[in-house]
Amino acid sequence: MKISLGTDHAGFRYKEKVKAFLTEFGHEVKDLGTFSEEAVDYPVFIRPAAEVVARGECDRGIVFGGSGNGEAMVANKVHGVRCALCWNEEVARLSRQHNDANVLSLDKELSRKICAQDRARLARYTVRGGRHQKRVEQLNAM
Repeated sequence: MKISLGTDHAGFRYKEKVKAFLTEFGHEVKDLGTFSEEAVDYPVFIRPAAEVVARGECDRGIVFGGSGNGEAMVANKVHGVRCALCWNEEVARLSRQHNDANVLSLDKELSRKICAQDRARLARYTVRGGRHQKRVEQLNAM
């Protein structure tokens, strides 16, 4: 699976850990930055990470930030992206199964308490369809 990554300076270290984990497990990673802890404006890096998912160049995306909120907002501005702010594995699982989330937004602060490997397993969850598919189609039409 090809996964795009984007972050601001607050999520840089966490992105690097997740990138290593994803690569170790055979995923192809497209890292769209940032590439240091120097202060940056997160939309500059989050939008491209979401756009490659919307264009089909990547199967999924993961964006990182201090809280993950702003990053999710930016990603969700891209038509075709359904980004979920995930603070635990259950939310990540449900966001895929019920909403067909194709981008995860992860926060730096709360993530210290939860293993990055648990939260980066978005790729293994599949969409349930059924009653949820109608809602996903409504999201896609917006």
